[in-house]
Amino acid sequence: MPRPSSPFPARPALISVDGIDAFTPSPARPVRVRARSMPADTHFKPHRHGWAQLAYCASGILQVTAATPDEVTYIVPPSRAVWIAPGALHAINVLEAAEFRTLYLHADTTPAGWQGCRVIVVSPLLREMVLALDAHEDSRLGVTREAMLSGLLIDEITHADTQPLGVPMPHAEHGDKRLRALCEAVLRAPAERATLAEWAADMGASERTMARLFRDELGTSYQQWRQQAILAHALPLLARGTPVSQVAAASGYASDSAFSAMFKAAMGQSPSYFQNKKGL
Repeated sequence: MPRPSSPFPARPALISVDGIDAFTPSPARPVRVRARSMPADTHFKPHRHGWAQLAYCASGILQVTAATPDEVTYIVPPSRAVWIAPGALHAINVLEAAEFRTLYLHADTTPAGWQGCRVIVVSPLLREMVLALDAHEDSRLGVTREAMLSGLLIDEITHADTQPLGVPMPHAEHGDKRLRALCEAVLRAPAERATLAEWAADMGASERTMARLFRDELGTSYQQWRQQAILAHALPLLARGTPVSQVAAASGYASDSAFSAMFKAAMGQSPSYFQNKKGL
């Protein structure tokens, strides 16, 4: 489940990620792949790069929180990846032990209109090209092969399907504290089936006020926001092989069928498709 508190302090320090200089992309080598095995609960503090990044794991589960400029949390199973635009402040937390494949892409490769962050579907072709470029980092078989793989990989990313898997959060410092508290409460208790009116009462506000705050600060309705939070909560459980019935109950659904219908409408696949998917 996403951590409810913001990883971004009021004035986040920009850190240097160990060893990153060896993988800095350039016009001559616009795509670099950095492979690492990361145990659960590994954290990368808030930082930014002058290039784009694609956060992808061949196995395991990542949590990526980005400020673009609003804070959004993404839960990333192996079949998905997060595009992080050049200069975007972001933090990464490994929720489940992961084979982390970080793609660093030169800023000039950024597709038109991709100034923010987004979740993309990792196609079988994209997955194989990441593996090929990763192997090339070690073998250095030649610039021609690397250039061809890099060009095709960039094209595949540009044409990848996207999915709205982000969970936007009110600004920790400037947002309405009641809305922030409500969102954190929902993330802490995703199985709670309280209505917006009931949550609002707990926050000392009216349902109308909270509905307006969702629209004004997050650009969404409470129901739409809660669905994104439920998806973010459910994906790691499914990836661990948790039975769909248990995931449905833990997500606040009275029946497996209702949960499965919501999930398939949002994700394009049934919940069982995401169970134990190590290399999708």
